[in-house]
Amino acid sequence: MRIELSTEPGDPARPNEDYASVAVPASGQGGSLVVLDGVTPPPGDDGCLHSVPWFTARLGGALAELSASRRDMTLLDILAAAITRTADAHRATCDLSHPRTPQATVVLARWDADRVEHLVLSDSALLVEAPDGTVTPLLDDRLDRVPRSSLVSNEVADATVRNKEGGFFTAAADATVAARAVTGTLPRAEVRALAALTDGVTRWVEKFHEGDWADLFGLVRKEGTEATLARVRSLELADAESRTYLRRGKTHDDASLVYVEL
Repeated sequence: MRIELSTEPGDPARPNEDYASVAVPASGQGGSLVVLDGVTPPPGDDGCLHSVPWFTARLGGALAELSASRRDMTLLDILAAAITRTADAHRATCDLSHPRTPQATVVLARWDADRVEHLVLSDSALLVEAPDGTVTPLLDDRLDRVPRSSLVSNEVADATVRNKEGGFFTAAADATVAARAVTGTLPRAEVRALAALTDGVTRWVEKFHEGDWADLFGLVRKEGTEATLARVRSLELADAESRTYLRRGKTHDDASLVYVEL
């Protein structure tokens, strides 16, 4: 089994708000991966005493533990339990009803000798490679389908589409959001490798249009996770002045990538 993991902050002066981990049981018969992209809140009060990295570390840690140890639980149940556990850790001190309470996108995958399970919530991505080389992106595209008019400001988005019916969902403090995740199961024989990516990496496809998902997967397989992140950083630097592709987006975003050959 080949496993690679790389993560780096968008700004070295700020904490990385992503979380990434891989767990492989001692039996060697299975494993799980977790990738979270913490949502940076706008300046001002978000009702919480804690940082986004505090939140992603606890949510990610709970997901990693439960996905590896509780094979009797579905991934939906694991996400709900991890959200509840994390919310309980600061429910007494923070306003968890605030629309900007710490939150994150989620990619969760688990495999054993027979099957590969997946869960995706919001705009991080899971790429699945079949034995014949076909690459299938497993995505939650609800954010892409939100009208641009609903995203003109943080205030409008928070009031109309963030964690709301007809909008998009992230893992915050409400465990019922787990039911909104995109989930599925594939036979283990139909999966050769997996790649989980935050949107700091998926911009190679979605923002810079360097290739399609299969091209990105091929880059990761050939050059590795660290080199792939370096490629993204080079594209960002090249566009930093003209902003042909970046436009009003961050020049550099936190970027995390996990690659697993089963």
